[in-house]
Amino acid sequence: MIEPRDDSLTAVLPTLVKLGALTWWRTTEAAADASVRGGRRVVQAARRGENPADLIQELNTNLRDTARRVLGVDGAHGETPREQQNGGEPTLRDRGAELLRRSADVTYDEKYHPAYERMLSEIAPDEARVLRRLAQEGPAAAVDVRTGGPLAVMSSQLVAPGLTMLGAESGIRHPDRLHAYLNNLSRLGVVWFSREALPDQAPYQVLEAQPEVVKGMKEAGRASRTVRRSIQLTPFGIDFCETCLPLHTAEIDQLPQSPQQGPSAQVGPDDR
Repeated sequence: MIEPRDDSLTAVLPTLVKLGALTWWRTTEAAADASVRGGRRVVQAARRGENPADLIQELNTNLRDTARRVLGVDGAHGETPREQQNGGEPTLRDRGAELLRRSADVTYDEKYHPAYERMLSEIAPDEARVLRRLAQEGPAAAVDVRTGGPLAVMSSQLVAPGLTMLGAESGIRHPDRLHAYLNNLSRLGVVWFSREALPDQAPYQVLEAQPEVVKGMKEAGRASRTVRRSIQLTPFGIDFCETCLPLHTAEIDQLPQSPQQGPSAQVGPDDR
């Protein structure tokens, strides 16, 4: 029985010819392997009814990558492109093309975001405590102290911004650096300062009784007021914490200790 003709398969026959020519003039294991993969890819595309033009572009890209590997010009599969033949570094466009090539490769598995390794080197130990607190207990309360009065809507001035107990709640060693820590975490895209208040008002009542807030309200005058806000993890920050940080005490207890650190030097998440 003759199967019905598939126009999608016919449309990609010129690319199959190119692929066969490549394996003929470079009879290496890498080229042969690429030919097999290319044939399978064409059959899959025909069955799924994919756009022939997109398939041709993908196969052409794979052809160029295979030729570069055979000639020793390009890096191995899945690696960042090496220096070009002229000795120059890959351009930004080359690196962008490599990312797109990987995104089209169904065999490429990215276990975590590639920025996480760099980010771990740019986060202070105290900042890791802040992230752990936010990941475990949720958003933290914060308030701005502003001047008030009858004309507060038009002339209210910010006296003390971003007051929070997050540093104390996290048990950081350098509370005076909290705002710098939060700025860095915001720069990395893991923390954001929301204008929305927490549903639970109890944390604000405790926060507004702290000496720092009371002092700010005195400086603002009798008509001072607080604006309630919150500090939260971004979706990117949530994934970063779940991927990179031990969020449970049992995980931390299993971590190796430094030679100078004994059991008495460990500080638990609830220790202040």
